[in-house]
Amino acid sequence: MFIGVREPGPEQNTSQSQIVTQITVPNRPEISIVVPVHNETGNVGTLVAEIAVAMEGRAYEMIFVDDASTDDTRAALTALKAEFPTLRVLGHRQNAGQSRAIRSGVMAARGAVIATIDGDGQNDPADLPSLVSLLTRADAPAKLGLVQGERQKRQDSAWKKFGSRLANSVRQKLLDDGHNDSGCGAKAYFREAFLQLPYFDHMHRYMPALMRAEGFVIEAAPVNHRGRMHGVSKYTNFGRLVAAWSDLRGVLWLRKRRRQPGGADEM
Repeated sequence: MFIGVREPGPEQNTSQSQIVTQITVPNRPEISIVVPVHNETGNVGTLVAEIAVAMEGRAYEMIFVDDASTDDTRAALTALKAEFPTLRVLGHRQNAGQSRAIRSGVMAARGAVIATIDGDGQNDPADLPSLVSLLTRADAPAKLGLVQGERQKRQDSAWKKFGSRLANSVRQKLLDDGHNDSGCGAKAYFREAFLQLPYFDHMHRYMPALMRAEGFVIEAAPVNHRGRMHGVSKYTNFGRLVAAWSDLRGVLWLRKRRRQPGGADEM
């Protein structure tokens, strides 16, 4: 149960409200914003400032995970810590990929609620509060584990949008995960739910299917999408499709081999 981070409704009892109070004290942020980055020197300063504006007034921390950048990304982030006290910076010792960077951030997070956006600046930090509010609302389904963003009016090249549509079509046909844009980096989920998922490279693209396999309810929400201002994409259509074929087979295998106990009771 995740009542400790739900926004209290009139039907909640005193003990539940006390749990919420304990989570939102300044020393324990309610929300952790996790941002994986690799060679994004030109984007991190703006992104940190935008997150601070979007999350003002809320008990939060932002965790930028540098996946062994070869430019000045890590130095730029470290320099920003003096101006933004909610900023934490983690650095991988060697490059391990976006999914591993997200997992490193979630494992280090102090908040019970996680929100993620990509480090290229194309996801809009202004969407973070609404994603978190949808996840933690008082009338949310009991097993809601993930609110997945769906990009509106994508600001990508026609070739990149074609590759994304093709990948989404194949994924939906094979996994039937009920979502049109599981590759969108903007999403909010409970830390406890995420840590129940199996880890593998590129798993961040399959979170709706993985969450559903664990018995969680998934919802979608429209989010803004922006053009890239600095740097270059780390992916190509060909490379993404080659990886996707292997990943899809892996996810299908994981779902087939899963067995659910229906809960566990202590005697």
